[in-house]
Amino acid sequence: GLHVLLCEDHPLNQEIAKTLLNEEHVLVSIAEDGQQGVREFASSAIGFYDAILMDVRMPVMDGLEATRRIRGLDRADAGSVPIIAMTADAFEDDIHRCLDAGMTGHVAKPIDPKTLFEVLRETVRRARPAGETEK
Repeated sequence: GLHVLLCEDHPLNQEIAKTLLNEEHVLVSIAEDGQQGVREFASSAIGFYDAILMDVRMPVMDGLEATRRIRGLDRADAGSVPIIAMTADAFEDDIHRCLDAGMTGHVAKPIDPKTLFEVLRETVRRARPAGETEK
């Protein structure tokens, strides 16, 4: 029942991630670059998205800049929505750059479904106010 914004420019990666997520009953909206992702999040209702899966390397605006812009938005959920990097950039320095930009988790490509769901569950759980139940 979660609703996730998937920011991913590669059509095959979009399809793989969407299929994996849909199999677990996760609703997925897709943005094809970081700028579109920022726009989509900014125009959504507060709390509409439970998490954002963010590719780091995208045209127009990369995932690091998109994350910084989302975190800088003047809305109640901008600072708390989990943003999880989904990227082939998996060295320790890459992970630190993602976290420094405001991301709350990291999943290396190629995506391992078990890891993706563990990180997604944990980051969403941590972001929820105490006492709030899952959708």
